[in-house]
Amino acid sequence: MKLETQRFMGVNQLVNRLAVQVGSIDRAKGILIKRGDMNPDGKTLTAKGMKRNAMTASERAVDRAAKASGKPKSSYKYNQLTNRATLKK
Repeated sequence: MKLETQRFMGVNQLVNRLAVQVGSIDRAKGILIKRGDMNPDGKTLTAKGMKRNAMTASERAVDRAAKASGKPKSSYKYNQLTNRATLKK
């Protein structure tokens, strides 16, 4: 079975992917506004949001993991079923 979120794995899918994950477009916009990825109007992305939107889901997951650990992005592999990046073995 293909997960609904896997329809939105590519670039320029940040809002749609998050909306599927949290259950509504309005909730997704609220999260993005709170994070600073979307302007308070709920219609346009900030510069930070545009940068994240230009990444694929796997690039965002690897970026999150690398920032949290301080390790290089090349140290991670992506699991699309969990939407997580883990250290390569």
